[in-house]
Amino acid sequence: MATLGDRLDHLLGAKAADSLADAFDMRTAEDLLRHYPLRYATQGQPLTEEEPEDGAHVTVIGRITKADLRPMRNRRGSLLKVALDTGSGRPVDVTFFNGDKVKYAVKQGVRAMMSGTVNYWRPGQWSLNHPGYLILPEEDEPATLTTVRGAGDLAGLARSAQGAEGVDTAFFEREFVPVYPATAKVQSWDLLACVRQVLEQLDPLDDPLPEPVRAERGLLEITEALRLIHLPEHRTDIDRARDRLRFDEALALQLVLAERRHEVEGRTAHPCPPRPDGIAAAFAAKLPFELTAGQRQVIDEISADLGRERPTHRLLQGEVGSGKTIVALHAMLQVVDAGRQCALLAPTEVLAAQHHRSLRAMLGELAAAGELGAAEHATRVVLLTGSMPAAARKAALLAAVTGEAGIVIGTHALIQDAVEFFDLGMVVVDEQHRFGVEQRDALRAKAKGGISPHLLVMTATPIPRTIAMTTLGDLETSTLTELPRGRSPIASRVVPRRQHPGWVDRAWERITEEVRAGRQAYVVCSRIGDDDGRDEGGKNSAKPKKGKKAAEKEPPNTQAVLDVYEELRAGALAGLRVGLLHGRLPADEKDEVMRAFNAGSVDVLVCTTVVEVGVDVPNATVMVILDADRFGVSQLHQLRGRIGRGAHASLCLLVTDAAPGGTAMARLAAVAATTDGFELAVLDLKQRREGDVLGSAQSGTARSLRLLSLLDDLETISAAKDFARTVVEADPGLDAHPGLAAMMRAAVDGERLEYLAKS
Repeated sequence: MATLGDRLDHLLGAKAADSLADAFDMRTAEDLLRHYPLRYATQGQPLTEEEPEDGAHVTVIGRITKADLRPMRNRRGSLLKVALDTGSGRPVDVTFFNGDKVKYAVKQGVRAMMSGTVNYWRPGQWSLNHPGYLILPEEDEPATLTTVRGAGDLAGLARSAQGAEGVDTAFFEREFVPVYPATAKVQSWDLLACVRQVLEQLDPLDDPLPEPVRAERGLLEITEALRLIHLPEHRTDIDRARDRLRFDEALALQLVLAERRHEVEGRTAHPCPPRPDGIAAAFAAKLPFELTAGQRQVIDEISADLGRERPTHRLLQGEVGSGKTIVALHAMLQVVDAGRQCALLAPTEVLAAQHHRSLRAMLGELAAAGELGAAEHATRVVLLTGSMPAAARKAALLAAVTGEAGIVIGTHALIQDAVEFFDLGMVVVDEQHRFGVEQRDALRAKAKGGISPHLLVMTATPIPRTIAMTTLGDLETSTLTELPRGRSPIASRVVPRRQHPGWVDRAWERITEEVRAGRQAYVVCSRIGDDDGRDEGGKNSAKPKKGKKAAEKEPPNTQAVLDVYEELRAGALAGLRVGLLHGRLPADEKDEVMRAFNAGSVDVLVCTTVVEVGVDVPNATVMVILDADRFGVSQLHQLRGRIGRGAHASLCLLVTDAAPGGTAMARLAAVAATTDGFELAVLDLKQRREGDVLGSAQSGTARSLRLLSLLDDLETISAAKDFARTVVEADPGLDAHPGLAAMMRAAVDGERLEYLAKS
């Protein structure tokens, strides 16, 4: 007999176990039994008098009444035309394209099961073309086959059901047969054979979920749930098994997060309570505008967090242009008032430089410590990037390590070993989805003496993992829902270039009209254009190679920023002042271009995604995004947020060659229909799914969630959270709950636990 922890090589033999380990990294019985069916095939059900839908996959059992071998008309070979009497009144027409190979098994008079796709060739008349088949024993013969005669999935399933005495064809009379996620080397029927073999050896399991909890929610015992998810007898079996196993997934995640919350609560941070007479109060007094009610509320929430000895771990989300930077600056100044330093991590040098300019401008004499005319409570705000001149970089490093700089703004350069802080009290991460967890952790580790700095992460469009962690209750969240006064609405339109090429010409005319009215515009491209085949977002945008096979594999051609810049200067936008900005320009050139655009001496900025976040030019009112289908939902929303920041109505045009009715066009239409960043992030989550919530993957390709949906199962997640919190508060190490501890470890391995501790 077996338990969930038993090794597969002991239960299945080395050959089968090695195949499962190579294909799916399965080592134990639990690994295999937690590999749930993707769907269920209704095998072995005779056809009713109803006509099946065109394209439906059906399985029929009957007797072959005719089997005629005919030569093909236009090529060598033969067809086997078969009539299968299912007892429904009209024989099913079946065609095999390799007639010579199957004629010895598929012949008149034998009973057979056939499984394939329905194809209507005229109204009321349908057939199966080249189905999988299995020759069955006669009804008065034993149900056991000693030899499998057949082909396709049915034959594979039969071989998977083969025991020492042969194949029990009664298995094919089941209403539901599981179909598993599989590989070319390990097919679904191979997995089914292994699952059945393990289930036959499985002992009744000690259920880690207490009986009162199961009774309250009407949940199956774990042993029964694992059996029914793989070998259900009825549709209700599948639903009940999924309900139990879905709750297990939610509980495993919540146990991990409850343990993590308990550990975080044991960490220590420097308390930074607000001061009525410090730099934060002086900054608030000199603001030339009134904060929104939402900004004041969030400032109060974060201020209260910073006053505690437990490190803040808060997500600040808000629409593009909702004033997140002002809120973050106020929080940083409160930390500076307490004698600590702050680090602001930006994803690009353009944004880091923009933050440096805008924070110094907002602070004025409050950012001029050590200079003539500095205010009484002034601090220093310094910039540190990888491409700075050596002298400027040395000065910035010195200001950070001596504590002269209260706020240090930078890119990945802040994470390098050479960067040290005198007393780091807070880390602010702008557009946190652009950084990996390990990068954020490396910056937080620069605090001294085992003290954890407070952490504030900001985003306008949370990525799926951020939404997942927020839904699971792992992040404290503050949301800005109001836009500051004076912001203009943004209209968005999809421009289908293939169907309406003239609309693109109209886009350039619209830019010209706006510039003539004294305003500015962006033109955004997905790649730079030096034929490296990669855009700045990392996608492959290379031009198709010659040859039919290469052309089929390459994505559609996209417009490069270098080409578009030259074309517009010489053509549609001739006479306007056109600037160029992309990530490979030297830092001083990028800064010079942005300064010129800010000053209004550049009318149109042709650029890549370096302007995605943080760039603030209120006079820009039009954005044209070329090859918009190449960008993700979050990117499009961030890019669009560069306009609409002033008093004039703004327009965003999404130019695409995507096919009408396709998923790419539907995604663009959804982006154009709303400016609600969180709504768009949920759309992104629905399309990409949650991803590996407890690991570093964010692509949706690797998932720690098999059945649980963070969008559809909120009630289950909430109930699991309450139970997990109660258990962990009473038993932090789960020493008294070994079954729950094993459930938690099954959901997340040691590497992911370490990852979560950092995130």
